[in-house]
Parts: sequence; C-alpha cells; structure tokens
Amino acid sequence: MAHPALQEGWIDRPHLCMPLGDLPLESGELMLDAQVSYVVHGELAAGRPVVLALSAIGSTHHRLDFLIGPGRALDPARVTVIAVDALGNGLSSSPSNSVRQAGEQFPRFCIRDMVRSQQALLDRLGVTRLHAVVGASMGGMQALQWAVSEPTRMDHVVAMTPMARTSAWAQIFNTTSRKVLQAHPGWSRGDPACWEAWVPLMQMLCSRTPQQWDQALGSAEAVQDEIQSRTLLWQAQGFSPLDWIYQSWAYDAHDVGSTPGLPCASALADLDANTSAALACVKAKTLILAPPLDLYNPVACAQWAASQITGAQFLEIPSIWGHQSASAGDPGAGEFLNQSIGLFLA
Repeated sequence: MAHPALQEGWIDRPHLCMPLGDLPLESGELMLDAQVSYVVHGELAAGRPVVLALSAIGSTHHRLDFLIGPGRALDPARVTVIAVDALGNGLSSSPSNSVRQAGEQFPRFCIRDMVRSQQALLDRLGVTRLHAVVGASMGGMQALQWAVSEPTRMDHVVAMTPMARTSAWAQIFNTTSRKVLQAHPGWSRGDPACWEAWVPLMQMLCSRTPQQWDQALGSAEAVQDEIQSRTLLWQAQGFSPLDWIYQSWAYDAHDVGSTPGLPCASALADLDANTSAALACVKAKTLILAPPLDLYNPVACAQWAASQITGAQFLEIPSIWGHQSASAGDPGAGEFLNQSIGLFLA
C-alpha cells in the first residue's frame, strides 16, 4: 500500500525502506525479497542514544508520534528515534505488496519474525545498542519479545497495553474480526465495503470502553454518525484486509515463552511457567503501562507480565479510553504517558 495521507498529529519524515534479502522465518519458510519500512527522527550518528519505536496491529510508524517531539518523552534533540513498520502492515513486506509471494502465497509470520526483521534493520544501520524499545499494543508485545530475545541489547523497555502471551479473549476478538472481513464477498479483492462491520467491532467495541462512548455520544444519531465517520476514515487509509488477517494470526500465536533456544524456559511444559521463565530473563529496566479497563488486551495480562520481570514498574494509565488510552486519542492520557515515560527514560 502507499503511505496513507497524513492525519492530524502525525509527523512527516522521509519514508525509508531497507531491503533485507530473503528473510528466514521461525516456521522454516523464507520471506522473499523482504524489506522493512521506517523513519528516523533526529540525527543517526555515533554516540547518540537510539530508541526503537514499534507499530501496533493495523498501524504504521506514526503509531507513537504522540510521544515524539520537543519536550516529549522521545525528544529528537536528546535521542534518535527509529520508528519501524511491522511486517504485514502494507509498508514493510506484506501479502499486499510482495511481488514474488503475493496475496495468500505470502508465508505466515510471527511477532518474533517482526523482531528479527527489526534486528536485521538495526544491524544494517550499524546500531548495536538501544537506549530503549518502546511500543503499544502489538508494539508493546514486540517490545517484550525484544527484551527476551536480546536481553543485553537495550537499556530500557516501555510496553503499553501489552501481553507476553496472547489471551484467549484477544484471540476471540481477532478471530471474529477475520470472520467479519471474510464474510463480505469482496474482501479478497480489497473491496472497502468489507470494513463496514469490522470498524465498529475493532475500533469501537474492543478499543474503547462503555463509559467513554457513553460520555462521547449522546444520541442514537451520534452513534451512527460516529460509525460512519470512522468507517470512511479507515477506508481512506487503504489498508489491505489480507494484511490485517496475517498480522492478526501473528498476534494470536504470540508467547514469549515459546522463544526458540531460550534456556531458561525451554525445559518447562506449563505455559504460565514457560512464559514466566522467559520474562525472568529480561535484563533491561522495564516499564509497563495499562489503563483500568482494556477490552482488547486484558489489563491483568500487563500486570502479570510486570510481576514476572525483576524490578519492572507497572503504572496505571488514568484514562477511560481503554485500549486506546495508549494513543493520541485521550489528551490527558497522552500527557501522562509523555511525563511518565520521559521520567523513566531519563
């Protein structure tokens, strides 16, 4: 997909792309002619601290723009921010843009494959050490995977609304989202109408809270207007339904406890014990944040992950915006996150 039109709050930076060649995947398959899309905020120079900013499911490198800028948590005057597009988002290698493995010929990938593509990008850029890895939602899940896979490569990890192992609840939402998309006869050819039921399910029901919507929408007409407005906005982004499906498969399958070659976890059979042992391997200073209620990634998952990482700090985001509390949507939450994350990284 082409880069979507800039939205309010997005930062316009030169759009870069790193070819990786054929990328070996955890499944044993190859992603042919893989590439990683990214942008750089600040100067990429020797001696400058580097922060890796990760994108969420169905999002781009703009996902954390609300944390980037003068006086914000990720100030390019102090740190260099490399904001990366995750595999399957239509900018990095995806079913929708692959030439040699187009559409459903594209191999399935997992969140660790996303991390591997980012590792390869940093290697090619000559970045051997990270000041921090930061992400929200699937970006927070990638951040925790980074901390498990390369525990000595970064100093800090910031994971907002994450899960170390995807809950059954989130898998049910993702499975329903796929069924909703594929129920539309034009989904496979990217008919924008296929998103009409998906938008209220994924961008409204699971991404907010009843309290927030009750405050924001005062009438039945307002509800329908909001659904229509959000649907049109999402359709204008040009996101591929197949890309969403592939990213959601990766989301569903994720568990840091199944990381190959992890000696502290590989001998254990119990899933909780395996995931716990993997998190116990984290060496970076870790901050995990979540709101009081998250109807996509349950808050208990974030709290449990924090409890399993030595010295990790958990902060509750004071917001009724649910899963979207870790975004630019709630100005109060955005201010809290910038202050809290800035203080943590300082």
